[in-house]
Amino acid sequence: MTYVNFSADYARPMRNLDVAPMISALHFQPGDFELKQGRLRHVPSRHQFLFDRSGRVTIDAICGCAGRAISREQGEQLFAAFQTWEEFYWRPLEIDKEFASHFRTPNAWVRLFRDIRIAWLRFMRRAEPASLPVGILTTADAK
Repeated sequence: MTYVNFSADYARPMRNLDVAPMISALHFQPGDFELKQGRLRHVPSRHQFLFDRSGRVTIDAICGCAGRAISREQGEQLFAAFQTWEEFYWRPLEIDKEFASHFRTPNAWVRLFRDIRIAWLRFMRRAEPASLPVGILTTADAK
């Protein structure tokens, strides 16, 4: 077996993780991402990203991607891309989903209840108030 000396590798500073492909994906493939429980999730890779208020990002990944830090400059770019994605893609998508849910076809029981309620309201609106001629009331009292 050959002996390999790794001591030279430990002396080199660790390179930062290049997140330029993710920044590009946020701009050009916004449908690959979703926001769940405050975490940005890249659906195909299942990587999760948690941004704090100052813009620092924590990566949660099964592979070794989470082992390297992101440079400050790219971290700021990534945070700006995330904010843009959230404002112009995710929020409108969530609003559209919520609006569409108001018009979703309800189940059979709800439809039946609504039909009965609407029929009752229409019946009550169309019913004219009961009126009796004055002469009937006076003859009824006289008997």
